[in-house]
Amino acid sequence: MTKKFYITTPIYYVNDVPHIGHTCTTLVADIIARYHKLLGEEVFFLTGTDEHGAKIAEAAKKSGLTPKKFCDQVSKNFQEIWPKLNIQYDYFIRTTNPQHERIVQEFIEKIYEKGDIYKDKYEGFYCVACEKFVTETDLVDGKCPFHPTQKLQKQTEVNYFFRLSKYVPELIKAIEKNEYLILPKAKRKEVLTKLKAGVNDLSISRASVSWGIPIPWDKKQTIYVWFDALLNYYTALKINKKEKFWPPTVHLIGKEILWFHTVVWQAMLLSAGISLPKVIFAHSFYTIDGQKMSKSLGNVISPKQLLEKFGVDGTRYLIASSFPYENDADVGWKKFEAKYNADLANGLGNLVARVAKLCEKANFTPPCYDDTYHHSKFKKFHKLMLEYKVNEALEFVWEKISKADKYINDTQPWLLKGEKLNKTLNYLVKEIREIALLLTPFMPETSKKIRQQFSGPKIKSQKPLFPRIN
Repeated sequence: MTKKFYITTPIYYVNDVPHIGHTCTTLVADIIARYHKLLGEEVFFLTGTDEHGAKIAEAAKKSGLTPKKFCDQVSKNFQEIWPKLNIQYDYFIRTTNPQHERIVQEFIEKIYEKGDIYKDKYEGFYCVACEKFVTETDLVDGKCPFHPTQKLQKQTEVNYFFRLSKYVPELIKAIEKNEYLILPKAKRKEVLTKLKAGVNDLSISRASVSWGIPIPWDKKQTIYVWFDALLNYYTALKINKKEKFWPPTVHLIGKEILWFHTVVWQAMLLSAGISLPKVIFAHSFYTIDGQKMSKSLGNVISPKQLLEKFGVDGTRYLIASSFPYENDADVGWKKFEAKYNADLANGLGNLVARVAKLCEKANFTPPCYDDTYHHSKFKKFHKLMLEYKVNEALEFVWEKISKADKYINDTQPWLLKGEKLNKTLNYLVKEIREIALLLTPFMPETSKKIRQQFSGPKIKSQKPLFPRIN
């Protein structure tokens, strides 16, 4: 049987347009999905938009639109930009999809009947930007650590609560036994420490938020946006009749939503008797020229801007090579330009041009070459890709590019003739085709162009793959 691989991004909150943070997660998910297709696996890649809650209602009001019309507009921005980056998702879910809403209501009813939901009074602070209640221990200088400029709301209301505390011992055991992996390892430690410090039950309904899915047995209340949003990974498969892909192989997320994905989501599934996702990988953030990205600073980078300046594969390379795997990664326009020129124009592009010219001049005919990907041949690269270290996997490819450049400088093929020249060019063409093969998930169009150029019967010079940016 073909191995199944189910990868998800978070569903993005439609109070804002797509930016480099969203681009990073979605693009890396696409790269990983493409790699598993290269391995011959059956892949399902899910992304989408999160469209309920107080924050959306507020943003819609400011725009003078109904919440649904506002969601339609912003969700479209996400749906349209990803294909422009050659991101090939299998399904785009929207939480305003009536099928999603129905399955969410069925799910919540199931755990209500089990006795895992009860009514109680909630008192505390609420961060609208995060759409979550924050405890005293979450606060930094009395403010939300992710939104320090926004005022917290003091709330008191009667809500329905989910018995999250009931599942804490089971969650600790599951994490310690690696029944589901939390990556990177530092994030696993962070979650375990917080779980062991004690966890309160979670308020999962709102009496004051009308823009949401109604609680089936109490229409005066709506389901808490996070409870609704997390279920998208489950509802998407049901909607598409793709239940065979459950459980998710990997949830790729940003570190700010780690707790919801590693604790709340898992407890919800345990309560409903559904098997748990295998891996939750939480990457870090981008900073822009040493500063946090924010609209007020005017330093937000959009995927549209990146595409206009660097093209599709240029953008894909710059994002993947700067992937904030464990620590925050600092990027910016000048850094991106320098990296583009060094790695793509002078690196990959220059190597391809040099070798093509040498082959053309020598009238070299390349041998037949097996273009099938065999991971056993590239063990280090394969290991890095399975660990989601896409930036390090690209470093491996660029080492091959550097070695090929050094080989040209050392052997000076322009001075060689006959068998020696043939042997040298054969080695270089083989290396370039291997480089192109390894770049398939990262830069699909560039990979295809290189393979076509070096397939023969005659290799000819072509226009530069990546013209320098001045």
